[in-house]
Amino acid sequence: MSDAARAAGFVEKTAELTVAAGAAPGGASLVGLTRDQLKDSLSAIGVPERELKMRVAQLWHWIYFRGAKDFAEMTNVGKELRAKLAAAYTLARPQVVSEQVSKDGTRKWLIRMASTGPLDKGAEIECVYIPEVDRGTLCVSSQVGCTLTCSFCHTGTQRLVRNLTSAEIVAQLIVARDAIGDWPGATPPEGAFVPTDGGRFVSNIVFMGMGEPLYNTDNVIAAIDVMSDGEGLTLSRRRITVSTSGVVPQMERLGAEANTMLAISLHAVRDELRDELVPINRKYDIKQLLDACRAYPGLSNARRITFEYVMLKGVNDSDADARELVRLLKGIPAKINLIPFNPWPGSKYECSDWERIERFSEIVFRAGYASPVRTPRGRDILAACGQLKSETEKLRARARMMAEQGIGAEGVYALGDSE
Repeated sequence: MSDAARAAGFVEKTAELTVAAGAAPGGASLVGLTRDQLKDSLSAIGVPERELKMRVAQLWHWIYFRGAKDFAEMTNVGKELRAKLAAAYTLARPQVVSEQVSKDGTRKWLIRMASTGPLDKGAEIECVYIPEVDRGTLCVSSQVGCTLTCSFCHTGTQRLVRNLTSAEIVAQLIVARDAIGDWPGATPPEGAFVPTDGGRFVSNIVFMGMGEPLYNTDNVIAAIDVMSDGEGLTLSRRRITVSTSGVVPQMERLGAEANTMLAISLHAVRDELRDELVPINRKYDIKQLLDACRAYPGLSNARRITFEYVMLKGVNDSDADARELVRLLKGIPAKINLIPFNPWPGSKYECSDWERIERFSEIVFRAGYASPVRTPRGRDILAACGQLKSETEKLRARARMMAEQGIGAEGVYALGDSE
């Protein structure tokens, strides 16, 4: 095996399952669909061509502005069409398997997607809501598992099962808004911590959950189009941030087509260390990555790139590292987000001491860069940065064990439901 092939084997994983882009697999649900997909769904049940634009607009309003869960709620849609819709489709959301609420108000949902076939229980992903007084940030997943193998990240230890479809990505926002009462006329659960500034409870989206978004670019861009549509979910593209570990060939496309904010998981200032922490660096090194950042469409002082830097004790947190970080980013409108390492079972890393983090931040700040230290949120429920991991891998281990014991697939899924 060549050095390049050997390196690639540690950089990326191959998906175990491929699902066509578009609607959620196996799903007759219209939730999460793009305008074109809704149009196709209406055509399939015989809606005349001349009515399609109007009917799509009606469905769009009810699904994405009102949060309708039943076609009967759609009072401006004729009774006959409502009956056709109900016979062919649903407005079902993915199943919320569990909800955990942190002592700081952070909420984490384990969400089970629709089945892809008769023996598929449905892939599971995690989604996190982080409320503050003046904003509510939803951290969404883009893959089941992750393509990459970043050594400090819990999700990176999981297999890559498959990409999420655009509908499944959007559905995470729908699930969150259902749960926290973020629809017209709805109210949050009693005692829930939500923003108090009078705006939407979910005001910001970050693609920082499970998965590498730029290995699922088509679906991520389609999902952003739905989330930012001014007649539905109405999220500002300036409040949507896509984080990448450095999939250089897709960065220009993201900026040109999605027009979102960009975050880079940098975490090291030397190639030899970044090769270990973020192994995709073996394909696209720091110079290539920063060149792509400088060329990112729309980059300006008003649209800075956020560089994420996890603070690992004795690994990447020295004064020399801080000074080299400043040198590397010279000329790039940037903010540097320092992330205290969030521990997870089996990790070999420790979080830098708080005094060391403050010293690192001071060096960066004095060089002219904003260098906020991200307040750890949801650590007590493993909802903080780098801690997300679904139950899918656990299920797979059970399946192997039970196969060895001669127990069929139905036994595996019964066991999974019993926990």
